[in-house]
Formats: sequence, C-alpha cells, structure tokens
Amino acid sequence: MTGAQSRSAAELRPPQRLHRYETAVSDSARWTEYRPREGDIIVSTAPKCGTTWTQMAAAVLVHGPRLPAPLTRLSPWLDRALEPLDTVLGELDAQPWRRVIKTHTPLDGLPYYEEVSYLYCGRDPRDAFLSMMDNMRNASPATMTAVFERLGVPQVAFPDDPNMFFRVWMTAPMHGWVEDGFPTGSVFGAARAFWPHRHLSNVHFLHYRDLRLDLPGELRRLAGFLGIVVADRDLPALVEAASFAAMKANADETAPGAHLGEWSDNGAFFAKARLGAWREVLTGENQALYAELAPRRAPPQLRAWLEGGRALAGDPREL
Repeated sequence: MTGAQSRSAAELRPPQRLHRYETAVSDSARWTEYRPREGDIIVSTAPKCGTTWTQMAAAVLVHGPRLPAPLTRLSPWLDRALEPLDTVLGELDAQPWRRVIKTHTPLDGLPYYEEVSYLYCGRDPRDAFLSMMDNMRNASPATMTAVFERLGVPQVAFPDDPNMFFRVWMTAPMHGWVEDGFPTGSVFGAARAFWPHRHLSNVHFLHYRDLRLDLPGELRRLAGFLGIVVADRDLPALVEAASFAAMKANADETAPGAHLGEWSDNGAFFAKARLGAWREVLTGENQALYAELAPRRAPPQLRAWLEGGRALAGDPREL
C-alpha cells in the first residue's frame, strides 16, 4: 500500500474553510477580502507558538538579514480586528516582493490556494500557556481598553497567577468546535486543523523547540520548502538576524503591533523562549489535569510532536 493509499479521507481532501474564528482582537472573516499572489507565504499558528519567529525566518530568507521594513509592518496580522482592513490590505498590495502574512486563524478558517505557501509552527501547549500569561501582563492599557470596548463589557483584570488560570485555559473554549484556549485560542485546535494536511506540498511544519535548538537547520529546511537557495557563506548572517536574541534586541521593529502601541514594553514581548518551563511553574494538580485532557485533545502522534518537535517525535510528513 502506498503512502497516499494509506491516508485517511480527510488527509486526501484539500483544506476547507469551515469556521469563522472571532476573538476580542481578531476576525477571520477579514480573509474574504484577501487576494492571493503567487508565492505568498501565510504564517498560521496558535498564539504564542512561534508566530513571530516563523515570520522572521521567512522574511530573512526572502529579503536577507536586513529587512526592507520593520517586521511588524512588513508582515502584518491580516485578521487583527483593531486595525482597519483597508489599511492592512493596502500596505500588502503595495509590497512588490514575496509577501509574508501573519494570522492566528487555523487552516480550517482560511481560504486555501495551491499557489500560496502555508507555514504552521507548533509548541508544547503548556509553555505556550505561560507565554500567553506574559503577554496578558504586558498588554498596554490602550490595547486592553480597545479589547474590552470590542467585547462590549466592563474592563476587568485577568488572573496574574498562571496556576489560577490554567484550568480555565484547558477547559473553556473560545469557539464551539474546540474544547479549550480561552481567551486567545486553542493550541490543540490549531494543530488538529493542520495535521491532516501535513503531506501537502505547500504546507510546512516547524516547531518552537526545533527553532530554539537548531535554528540553522530549521532555516535550511524552510529555505528548501520555499524554493530559496541559501549559500553556505550567507547562512550565519541569516541565523543571527532570525535569532531570538536579535529579535529581542530590536523589539521596536520585530514585536507584533509595536508600531500600534500594543505592548507596555516591546522587549518584554520576547520574554524567555521557554522550553519545558511548565515543569517548574505548574502545580502537580495542573500537570495532572493536562495529562488527563491532552490525550483527548490530540491523537498520539500529534501530541508527541506538539510536546517534542521534529527532533524528538519525527518529521510530521513521515508520521
């Protein structure tokens, strides 16, 4: 039996746009106005799962280590509801080069085009949760005011203690077809939307752990997927430009929404590049809750890859 014959019906069908993902800060309905350009690169990840890192990796491969504009403007978040759609689309249309577009909308909420490349980056959900807590603490007062105005409810403070909030995040959904992820979106749901389509030639999987531990190798893999030739002599400069340290040092240009005043401290957006920090932070009770619920959220191969990346679980294309 060939690999294609052994795949499920869901894996053989092209991705379908099934859901509208709407949150306090984004609306996937905005993708209806998107007009694809051959070669476009769409970076689609759950929040705090390596979105900015993946954007930067793609951007330096397209442009070299010196970008023609700050990443926060060069690679806009198309479905960010707090920024006029005409403004975002106008800036994208004005770009003469291969475009890199950000979204947190899972694949089952996006339009699918064969001429577009889709990048998905995974991360251990527990570390993604801790990074989400960092972001909630770092959101600027203006951002929080805009969020609650969009929700139409009085402004309240979210819990500051991750152990107080973890059960909510693991059990309260943002949307009726997922089980968790309040208030930013489900890491498991985004992974499940991409997983059946991991064999498509225009879909590429990265992982936060692999970027953290082998950035040169991941840039090489991504370049091969995008059809970009990188000379050996040029790789070190690309790796340096796409490194976590460089992004943090240039946070006014790299932090998403920095040009919109989204954060109290742009540098704090790049907090710690955690790997396994949940072991020291989450209580035994919360770790047990995750161990109970995670098998219901993702099948074994997907869960192993989410928690360990390609280096530990294998290449998703081969699973």
